[in-house]
Amino acid sequence: MRTRALRIISGLGGTLALLAITPNVGFAQELTPDDVQVVLNNIWVFIAGILVFFMQAGFALVEAGLTRAKNVVNIFAKNMSDAVVGILAFFATGYAFAFGSGGSNLIGSGNWFLTGYDDYSAFDGGLSPATTFFFQAVFAATAVTIASGAMAERTKFSAYLVFSLIMCAFIYPVVVHWTWGGGLIANMSIGDAVYSDFAGSAIVHMTGGVAALMGALFLGPRIGKYGPDGKPRAIPGHNIPFAVLGVFILWLGWFGFNPGSELAADQYVMSVGVNTMLAAAAGALFAAITIWFKAGKPDLAMIGNGALAGLVAITAPCGAVDPLPAAIIGAVGGVLVVFSVYFFDAVRIDDPVGAISVHGVVGMWGTLSLGLFAKYDDAFLGRENAGLFYGGGVDQLLMQIVMVLIIAAWVAITTGILFGILKATIGLRVSAEEEVQGLDVLEHGLQGYANDSTSVGV
Repeated sequence: MRTRALRIISGLGGTLALLAITPNVGFAQELTPDDVQVVLNNIWVFIAGILVFFMQAGFALVEAGLTRAKNVVNIFAKNMSDAVVGILAFFATGYAFAFGSGGSNLIGSGNWFLTGYDDYSAFDGGLSPATTFFFQAVFAATAVTIASGAMAERTKFSAYLVFSLIMCAFIYPVVVHWTWGGGLIANMSIGDAVYSDFAGSAIVHMTGGVAALMGALFLGPRIGKYGPDGKPRAIPGHNIPFAVLGVFILWLGWFGFNPGSELAADQYVMSVGVNTMLAAAAGALFAAITIWFKAGKPDLAMIGNGALAGLVAITAPCGAVDPLPAAIIGAVGGVLVVFSVYFFDAVRIDDPVGAISVHGVVGMWGTLSLGLFAKYDDAFLGRENAGLFYGGGVDQLLMQIVMVLIIAAWVAITTGILFGILKATIGLRVSAEEEVQGLDVLEHGLQGYANDSTSVGV
């Protein structure tokens, strides 16, 4: 049975031997295999966090590529603000609400601004508070960035800054406290089943996807998106190479997102990585097949979203399933994302990049899929063969449904209130004139693709 206890990995003997021949012999002789394992765990989680942070670049490229050139500066500005404002907000209050040493079943408290630790860099037998904060902060920035794409090309930058702040300071941290922080959902059970979401299909991606849905609902569709007959019109993105490069950067970052969530440098990191890789490839392939049959062409943008859908889908069950189920889960995600994009277009919810479908709808699927395919204890489940297809009954699936419903309700209500307040006060949407001209110049004072020619000195 897998646990998150510190595991001694193969090869430690060689590592210790190298340490023993260093000039500082006295220090090396004091190290035990457990000491070395703790250091390796912290270094690995830190490196994984760096990969997750780099996903911000991937999100920026995907969103910019799938929208119009006149808004590219605004897209990058929002992604930059998610890293800047989001991380600082998580530092101030978010981490305390999520993991604070005080508080209740509903919300954490204490350790504001990372205070209250004797030494926040001390390992103390596990991950240091500094390592944990770094890894969780980049997750928070990811959750809020998801909504950016669905709100693209029509959102006031000032309103988006407030949304990013509140999302990372309060809304997302409460979801984390209820789950990874040991709160409300973590204390629930149905029969022998407790919740599991290894790396955040629901906690991160569905949270961002539901926020994206609420943002798109409150904003309304872009000018020209729907014709007089109500049918959706295609508004092509200006740079598909940007979008595809962004997909590959996100795919790379996911090897920190999922394997890093093992929170230890052990043998399971590789199996989680393989599951992640297979699900992404299957998601892309089956999205390609689906869109080819549906639209008559293998739409590259949709194929890219299929790869992302496979990644989102496997994020929850990546530590609990075998490789073949991982590929199946990703493949279903790839099919789902195509039909979901068409559905939201049909009901007049304008999502320029498909964020609601990729992260919200497929995030739900990934979370529920664990109730079907879970074979191994992923350190949350507490037992093996928990999935319905492995004789575990329906309890795990029901528990996953309960988790999805609670998180979706919380995020929908809180972001709905937030967007309603913003719309009634500072305004949520730019003027029609600004939307037609583009947000770059009027919101930020510069163009993404300025003309190089000048009359000075020519």
